[in-house]
Amino acid sequence: MAVLCEQVNLAGYTTLRLGGPARRFVEATTDDELISAVRKAGGDGENVLVLGGGSNLVVADEGFPGTVVHVATRGVTVTAGPAGARRVLVRAQAGEQWEPFVARCVDEGLAGVECLSGIPGRLGATPIQNVGAYGQDVSDAIAEVRVYDRERGEVVTLDRDACRFTYRGSAFKGSDRHLVLEVTFALEPADLSAPIRYAELARSLGVEPGERVPLKDAREAVLALRRGKGMVLDPADPDTRSAGSFFTNPVLDADQVTDLEKRVSERLGPDAVFPRYPEAGGRMKTSAAWLIDKAGFTKGYTRGPVRISAKHTLALTNPGGARTADLIGLAREIRDGVRAAFGVTLVNEPVFVGVRL
Repeated sequence: MAVLCEQVNLAGYTTLRLGGPARRFVEATTDDELISAVRKAGGDGENVLVLGGGSNLVVADEGFPGTVVHVATRGVTVTAGPAGARRVLVRAQAGEQWEPFVARCVDEGLAGVECLSGIPGRLGATPIQNVGAYGQDVSDAIAEVRVYDRERGEVVTLDRDACRFTYRGSAFKGSDRHLVLEVTFALEPADLSAPIRYAELARSLGVEPGERVPLKDAREAVLALRRGKGMVLDPADPDTRSAGSFFTNPVLDADQVTDLEKRVSERLGPDAVFPRYPEAGGRMKTSAAWLIDKAGFTKGYTRGPVRISAKHTLALTNPGGARTADLIGLAREIRDGVRAAFGVTLVNEPVFVGVRL
């Protein structure tokens, strides 16, 4: 039976350790409990917040004036793919912890999510944000997502195309219509990783981009890189008390690229160049971390009780004693500083609840 409590402090359910109380808090351990809790709260006219691991969440100091439904479902099954397919299907409940799930896949010789090692949070959140790291996006491996469609009042299964995945986005992001219940991954039984796409990871492994390496080597290299950036949760390391990358990498059209070239040259000199990664439609992705650093917000930059991580420019951290308002103040300062320096407006990656930039 789902457990219902009142006035539960949400700071303890987020990796930032920030946020005020939820008026009501329900922990659901089965799909039926999850659907019932969301349906009941909606029927009562309550605001509903579906909470996973809280690793990509910024909650207001005032808390949430509605019902928080905490996803605590569990279960993973592995089945053969369609006849003749080289992949197996791995179905996992939304409440599964993501990092142990990746570790299990690697241990069982299933390739496709190994470069997503060390990412905190629950599995059900990964398709919403189209979580990605080190050249791998979760959408690369997703076959389908089973959801409760709150608009239609029924459980439906969406294939990969219907999920409409984009860079750090999907059909689920920015909408409360779909409640993720289960995700099915199509993974390759293999001793080797998927081709290594990310240059930094390739260098750490001593291979060229496009090569494959033993699965466990890929995972360990990713974990080492993430630890070096404070991106693997560690209670002893205050730099990991964050929501991961706070800003997404900007994707620019041709006119924006031209403007950025001009601004970079004026600010940093005619020989200065900025990171460029080609995207579909002739667009170009650049590095938010690079823009932040070159705008003067370096690692360890402090504003009151909050700071940029000493290990990674993209992580905003709560070393202790901060409020959400402090964090948002720092985020605004960075956003405005980057816009003034380079004409690019950074967009937050975490989900905001009761706050805005």
